[in-house]
Amino acid sequence: MPFAVTHVISTIILVDLYRDYVAKHKKYFTLHTVFIAGFAGLLPDIDVPLNWLLNLIGAELIHRTITHTTLFGLVFLIPAFILWHNKKHKVAMYFFVTTFGILLHLLLDYAFVADAAGGIMFFYPFSTATYGLNLLQNVSAGMFAAMDAIILMLWLWHEEMKHKISDFI
Repeated sequence: MPFAVTHVISTIILVDLYRDYVAKHKKYFTLHTVFIAGFAGLLPDIDVPLNWLLNLIGAELIHRTITHTTLFGLVFLIPAFILWHNKKHKVAMYFFVTTFGILLHLLLDYAFVADAAGGIMFFYPFSTATYGLNLLQNVSAGMFAAMDAIILMLWLWHEEMKHKISDFI
């Protein structure tokens, strides 16, 4: 199962690569935008701390329900288009990368979650059907941690080659 760092770093890397090699308007893709994207990559798991708080009052929010749906991602996509249409491009970009982070989180959980739940409920609350590929289902948690470390090291190497980050140390 992807760790929290997997969700964050995967989103940061993809948005940063987009920023470096694809984006035509770099002024909308600041490092702040990349940070927001990384934070958004973890946003669907907000249901975990919310559940802890709700438990204090006797309520419950089940993990991988409403915050792990395409609907949750669309909640951020709609304001993105409205803001873009109203020429608020920089703020709109924050909402676009938030949507991207959420949807990438769903994709990672869909591809790699292997637990009793069997995947995620893309269409909750309209359907409780779970979907998941459960790739790497026999991989240990230690292997996921090692993969995170390798991904992080490759990204840091890219950043050094592209941006000379060692100059900032």
